[in-house]
Amino acid sequence: MRSLIITLSIILATAAANAQTAPATAAPAQSTDNKGGIVYVNSDTLLSKYAYYAAIRAKLQSLSQSAQTELAAKGQAFQKEVAAYQKGANSLNLAQRTAAEKRLQKKQQDLQDLSQNTAKQLQDEQETQNAKLYDKLAAYLKTYCKTKGYKIVLTYSKANPAMLYGDESLDVTNDVLVGLNEEYKKENPTK
Repeated sequence: MRSLIITLSIILATAAANAQTAPATAAPAQSTDNKGGIVYVNSDTLLSKYAYYAAIRAKLQSLSQSAQTELAAKGQAFQKEVAAYQKGANSLNLAQRTAAEKRLQKKQQDLQDLSQNTAKQLQDEQETQNAKLYDKLAAYLKTYCKTKGYKIVLTYSKANPAMLYGDESLDVTNDVLVGLNEEYKKENPTK
């Protein structure tokens, strides 16, 4: 979650930088509430109410839960196999015990490898989804800034307070959320 807040802060800063450096073809209408062209978005609110982010979070949680369930089932099966071996180890000769122990060690290593690979896959998927979130937010904010005449969009988050205070008249979070969620509904009409 903290990495998503940091990512969102970077997104908003990049969008602001793009809005500043982009050549203006026509002077956009400036908001009467904001003569300086600086606004901010509350990233905590944005993340809690953005439908696309909720879908990403649900997808990642589902993938994580599935992976945990699979690993737990394989871990329990391995533990039963170890218990069965320990129970019958006295009746095995040395060669059989050595072979069984080698096989169990291999299974344990395979289980550890699976756990590490699954964690890596989940991390890669989270990074992919964060990149998609970044792209969506940056594209939307670039258009939003041009339409509204803003030059900079700052971000505010209680978890990562880069901005300590902003007048509420500069808070465009709800306006941005409405636009983002409308775009998401258009792209995903069944959700």
